[in-house]
Amino acid sequence: MDALFFAGMIVFLIVLFMGIEYLNNSKFQKKTLEKLYQGYGRGSGRRYGAEEMLHIRMYYQKHRTDGQIDDITWNDLHMDELYQQINTSLSAAGDEYLYYRLRTPVCDAEQMARTEERICFFMEHEEERHRAQRVFYRLGRMRKFSIYEYLDHLDLLGERNNGRYLLFDLAILACVGLMAFSMPVGIVSLLIVLCHNLIDYFKEYKEIEPYISSFRYIRRLLGCVEEMRREKISGFSEEQERLQICYQSLKGFLRNSYLVISSETGTGNPLEVILDYLRMLFYFDLIQFNRALMAVRGHMDEIDEMITILGRMETAVVAGEYRTYLGTAYCAPKLHYEEDAAVSLRVEELYHPFLKEPVKNSLTVRRGVLLTGSNASGKSTFLRSVATAALLSQTIHTCPASYYEAPFFRIFSSMSLKDDPMGGDSYYMVEIKSIKRILDQTKQEEGPPVVCFVDEVLRGTNTIERIAASTQIMKMLAKGRTLCFAATHDVELTRLLEKEYDNYHFEERIEENDIFFPYTLMEGPAVSRNAIALLKMLGYDEKITAEAEEKATRFLESGKWE
Repeated sequence: MDALFFAGMIVFLIVLFMGIEYLNNSKFQKKTLEKLYQGYGRGSGRRYGAEEMLHIRMYYQKHRTDGQIDDITWNDLHMDELYQQINTSLSAAGDEYLYYRLRTPVCDAEQMARTEERICFFMEHEEERHRAQRVFYRLGRMRKFSIYEYLDHLDLLGERNNGRYLLFDLAILACVGLMAFSMPVGIVSLLIVLCHNLIDYFKEYKEIEPYISSFRYIRRLLGCVEEMRREKISGFSEEQERLQICYQSLKGFLRNSYLVISSETGTGNPLEVILDYLRMLFYFDLIQFNRALMAVRGHMDEIDEMITILGRMETAVVAGEYRTYLGTAYCAPKLHYEEDAAVSLRVEELYHPFLKEPVKNSLTVRRGVLLTGSNASGKSTFLRSVATAALLSQTIHTCPASYYEAPFFRIFSSMSLKDDPMGGDSYYMVEIKSIKRILDQTKQEEGPPVVCFVDEVLRGTNTIERIAASTQIMKMLAKGRTLCFAATHDVELTRLLEKEYDNYHFEERIEENDIFFPYTLMEGPAVSRNAIALLKMLGYDEKITAEAEEKATRFLESGKWE
């Protein structure tokens, strides 16, 4: 009777501990989710280190295709920083797919229409959005690496079998049986086998431990897939059917993975403690790991497809939240196929999303644009604004402007270049290689037209050769189905290229011995200069500034240096 009472108390305490742990976890999750719901549209608070960004790139690295944004353009547009501004994902699948999406412009009108439908659905249906966010929150992130980094290394484990583990399990049973004949011998034998199993277990577990994290994620992934496929979400019926098929194919993994997944919270639950010791002594989780490993290796494509679908769904939620963050200062772009040789672009009240109080500009062009203006007047920011608008329009179908209409583009830039001492390339070599890759793209007759952005063409060489070579390069970039936006300090180019490019400029104003930039785009080439004025403001000798001003004026009038 006492034994039954004691056993009942143990069961009661275990159930009590489990109940308290469940309630605490549920309460914590509820508070966290409520905070996330209330923070919708307030922007991302996450910041990422360089190492974390490398892990976030993994889905993109595994799904490289033609037409994606290259590293030069990505870095020119500071897209890592913009990604962080946009990203409010709750899962690793969302993190990695959003990065992939921003680097993979869409050139398909039907796909863009579906994207818009899905974004609007989550924006307009709060309850469905909350249910989807709850699933993404449950999926969560890996602790350190991308799931793809683990999956790529599964083959390094080689072929594994359970024969040795089962042999030592039988040895434990044999020692227990030996106790019936000789208790001392049986106990000593049992202790020897148990010590061997513990030492051997930790040695084996160390080898597979990194992969257990990935198995936890796959198990959570399957649980979220099971939940998501039951949700009624407009526009995703085809994906939900695919989730069902993928889920069914990995039923074997679910059966074999439970004992592999130990407690992640470390709460000291008595049941988990007992189970941990049984795992170690009898190799339960190692045996099940090998079985689960076989299931994963046989269904890598299905795992990738589930990550893709959930990532795509979460990206639609994130895009809608980014629109809410932008308020009314965005539009759904009008994109079309451009079949004629002439390529046009129209944008109204355009701004860069990094700017807190931006000056918005409008522009309609049917040929290239040559921008002039003084330092810090806004040329580079405007180039990035147009390029960013084109990229966001063709990825998350959201443009930081009141109106955007353009063809589907292949997008390239050559702006924030640096010399490459490790590769032995000077700045000039880096620059001409960067521009040549754009020229090579313009020669391709198939595919969408090219839009390119060049800041200070050939700044890495002397004035005479720079102007001569820049003129010919810019003429080549003005041909065919290419729309080029370029900024320059060389006012000579405004005359040499006036037949190929529309001239626009940004100006500065000097007021009360201070310089002021209105950042308003104006037609025509720049006529004002601030370099000599700044010398005056800093107290340079009047003889220097007066003679410099006179020489500059004569050059602008005659086109010759005297």
